[in-house]
Amino acid sequence: MSDSEPLYLGFDLSTQQLKALAVTSDLKVVYEAKFDFDADSEGYGIQNGVITNVEEHEVYAPVALWLQALDTVLERLKTQGIDFGRVRGISGAGQQHGSVYWSEAGEHALQGLDSSKSLVSQLDYAFSHPFSPNWQDASTQTECDAFDAELGGQQQLADITGSKAHHRFTGPQILRFQRKYPEAFKRTSRISLVSSFLASILLGRIAPMDISDVCGMNLWDIRAGAYHERLMALASGSSNPSTLKQMLGAVHHDSATALGHVSPYLVRRYGFSPICKIASFTGDNPATILALPLRPNDAIVSLGTSTTFLMSTQNYAPDPATHFFNHPTTPGLYMFMLCYKNGGLAREQIRDHINAILPSTDHTHTRDPKSWNTFDQTVLSSPALGQAPPEFDAMKLGLFFPRPEIVPNLPAGEWRYAYSPSTRTLNEHPEGWKKFHDDARAIVESQLLSLRLRSRALVSTDTASGTPPQPRRVYLVGGGSQNSAIAKVAGEVLGGVEGVWKLDVGQNACALGAAYKAVWTVERRDGESFEDLIGGRWKEGEFTGKVAEGYQKGLWERYGDAMEGLEKMEEEVLRREGRAS
Repeated sequence: MSDSEPLYLGFDLSTQQLKALAVTSDLKVVYEAKFDFDADSEGYGIQNGVITNVEEHEVYAPVALWLQALDTVLERLKTQGIDFGRVRGISGAGQQHGSVYWSEAGEHALQGLDSSKSLVSQLDYAFSHPFSPNWQDASTQTECDAFDAELGGQQQLADITGSKAHHRFTGPQILRFQRKYPEAFKRTSRISLVSSFLASILLGRIAPMDISDVCGMNLWDIRAGAYHERLMALASGSSNPSTLKQMLGAVHHDSATALGHVSPYLVRRYGFSPICKIASFTGDNPATILALPLRPNDAIVSLGTSTTFLMSTQNYAPDPATHFFNHPTTPGLYMFMLCYKNGGLAREQIRDHINAILPSTDHTHTRDPKSWNTFDQTVLSSPALGQAPPEFDAMKLGLFFPRPEIVPNLPAGEWRYAYSPSTRTLNEHPEGWKKFHDDARAIVESQLLSLRLRSRALVSTDTASGTPPQPRRVYLVGGGSQNSAIAKVAGEVLGGVEGVWKLDVGQNACALGAAYKAVWTVERRDGESFEDLIGGRWKEGEFTGKVAEGYQKGLWERYGDAMEGLEKMEEEVLRREGRAS
């Protein structure tokens, strides 16, 4: 790497960490740093990056913590020896749907920061409310009901905005915010998404929202390319809709153009070049699909705190059970997404139970209570669907939700059933279910079966191989992508004509996608698409590797039967909980 070669930064402000990557023009990662919210901060009262108010089902994060994290990550990159003067472009990703409420004083403070002081020491008064709702928040059921009803039902809302109303979506959150904190709302000058908040800090002024992340609000009319007037009026509550529109500000439609140049504060404090461009920042899920040049029928499974399933598609076919967003870089494409609250945290809960009651499989080291070794061995040693042998035993299916779930819309809880494909019947409290031991494989299978169930209409048959409709490849990203047991089960359940693959920097996929977006924004030729530029520089052998087999004839079909059982199980639990549609 030449000392004068341009660098590009990608940030990822997620639930539990702030990460940053620096890449070269040929997409090689050369620097990375992170700030772990729980481990690296004090005095915020957080657990897993958030504060939880169980009584009101609220989950939120202190905005000041994010400022401290950015201060620290920049200092850590500096300590590693990065020359910020070589950075030519910056982009980033933020956890989707969260909102940040700026005061008028905060807007002015951004433009007059003292380079001798940290961000957190100067912007503590910049917000009309000190917290940002987290995507795990479930406090807005009343507001969601109003959004779903406003246009005639969940399908009608999804047709316009790409999604039915969800607890975490910004429109319902804004409506509840002004109802609960009317005085704070009156003091609010601007509202940012988490992505545009981070862009604002680096830009030195309030940044516009990006064309993809704005779709996670239940306010944006995707086909019209504008805020929907009736939904804006609903979210405005007792205030004037034009006031809310001013608070939200303009939306950046052209992802190929930069927002502007880096803040003078960063030029003076860290030595950034004044010509360094700030590209638009997007949501963490849209950034993930930018971490590699996706081909048709490819799927990404992000195994982080949440579990998400992502595809890029030309078909806009919204459904209340799924999400559609504008593609973050390419007009005419959409991002299809499934999102579940109970992802990594749910798997970790079962891991911790297993580590507490089962003997360790690693006899060479002191037992680590957070080790995945025993969990992995339990998954791999258990038969598929708990059937031994499959022709006699019913399938063991479970739902494990430490937090209220989105899809299906269920409260926190655990449900275990046996399903007989031959009779298509369910039996609750199945005989022979060994709690925690059987839970290990059941939670991995149930999460993957739900992905397969809800994406089946979008995958197609591979004409060359003649395999049934399934993804060409399944790419794993996020913390869980390191887990070989999960990768193996993913191939068994989801298939994959060419198998299951992992990005080598899978845990940093959002930051990597953001860095690629910065490269494209600065270096693209006129009319050159993101896919063309990144695809031409992306070296598959360096960035990905096959980690598991995909389609296995016979076993994949058995999981097809289990998918039907899971669908019946969800319907039964929804009925019992009084949530059936």
